[in-house]
Amino acid sequence: MSKQLTRYIALYGVGVYLLALLVISIVFHDYALELKWMLWGIGEVLFFFVLTTVFYPRWKGDEPKKFWRKVFWVALAIRLLYVVLSYYYFMLSLGYAFDGPGDAVGYYNRSVALSRYIRRGDFGIAIDLLKGYSMGFSDHGYLIWLTLLHTIFGSGVLVARVFKALMSAYLCIVVYKLASRTFGERTGRLAAVMCVFMPILIQLAGMHIKEMEMIFISILALERMDYLIRSKKYTFWNVLFPVLLIGLSFGFRTVIGMCLIFAFLVFVILSPNHLVNRKSKIITLSVTMAVFLLFLFTVIGSEMKIIYRLNFSGADYMAKKYESMGLKYGEIAKSKYLFPGAFVLPLSPMVDVSPDHNKLIHGSTYVKNFLAFFAMLAIVIAIRQKKWRDFSLIGAYELSYLAIIMFTFTSNSERFHEPAIPLILVMAAYAMTHLRRKDLKLFYVYCGVLFVALVVWNWLKLSARGLV
Repeated sequence: MSKQLTRYIALYGVGVYLLALLVISIVFHDYALELKWMLWGIGEVLFFFVLTTVFYPRWKGDEPKKFWRKVFWVALAIRLLYVVLSYYYFMLSLGYAFDGPGDAVGYYNRSVALSRYIRRGDFGIAIDLLKGYSMGFSDHGYLIWLTLLHTIFGSGVLVARVFKALMSAYLCIVVYKLASRTFGERTGRLAAVMCVFMPILIQLAGMHIKEMEMIFISILALERMDYLIRSKKYTFWNVLFPVLLIGLSFGFRTVIGMCLIFAFLVFVILSPNHLVNRKSKIITLSVTMAVFLLFLFTVIGSEMKIIYRLNFSGADYMAKKYESMGLKYGEIAKSKYLFPGAFVLPLSPMVDVSPDHNKLIHGSTYVKNFLAFFAMLAIVIAIRQKKWRDFSLIGAYELSYLAIIMFTFTSNSERFHEPAIPLILVMAAYAMTHLRRKDLKLFYVYCGVLFVALVVWNWLKLSARGLV
């Protein structure tokens, strides 16, 4: 992608956001965002588009090792700075080091309590508390991870967030490796640079929820799967590492592990013969199914059955929730209406009726809304260029994960969409580096549709509450 095209796309990205924010703030002036949230959102959007535009042309010609070093250290510096600044911001504005009460505070308090018992040698009490705290296997992973950190490094809030910053920074390298092997060096470098400056991947390092670890484990698992098949190096460790990562992923969110296994099966089946011959496919599929069955007869299998039985039967949960709250338009929240917008939703909240956390990341949410066009276009380009086989691992994981969350009660929750963001960056980078002139016509249409959708979305938020 040329420097001019990078700037061109960035200009539209910033322009649509500013225009939507301006129109929404004027039309719904009684419910406009506070100035601090507006400025913060503008900063998020400018940060991503301007710095991506500046650094991608500068770094794309570097030697690979030099490129990796720049990506990692710049990403780490940004994330550590955000971790420290956000910590003191929350302390000064809220009186505690979290962006709000809820899961984050619960995870911290429980892990600190467990670590104290472990340091005293009261392992039996710690195990009993762990069983009592957690609602299921998928709640154990993050709690155990935090407990381990606090046991070794003490109870400071910043301990876990420094590790999150390290994960988020190294994630950029993992994204580069996965994208460059799948779509080529140009795509890999653009994806890595966008990952460095993606606001939500920075902000997650300063939040005490489990999404950062979940994202890191899942993308690293995909990258190791991709390496295993493309390198044809079926060594013990090359096989064991992805299996361990899949197992760990079940300890954070059950559907992540399910989608990783599904994506690997699809990748092996669709891989061309020069990568995986018929004999190797049979062996690999047999091993994968054996691992799947092993999981199935454990507590992991029990949770997979629960996900299948309850979540899919609760596909209209959001509609029922809105109706119970007395909000209008609950019918629209049904999964059959929301599913076509899986890559895009939820849209950025730009009115003052959302929780502070959503207002804090509304600029980040918009960036994803904008990049969704290129992620969807990537599927078309992969088919057009006959690279759909190469695309199968990324595509199978992304599409299956988005399908599951769109047809469960999490369809309208930004938090549950966050694990899909790194692959949206990979797909968007692929589309951007393979754009044709005629593709820009669709891009202009999407910009117009996105602007209208943002206005309508925020009108619905107000109208559903009887405010307009």
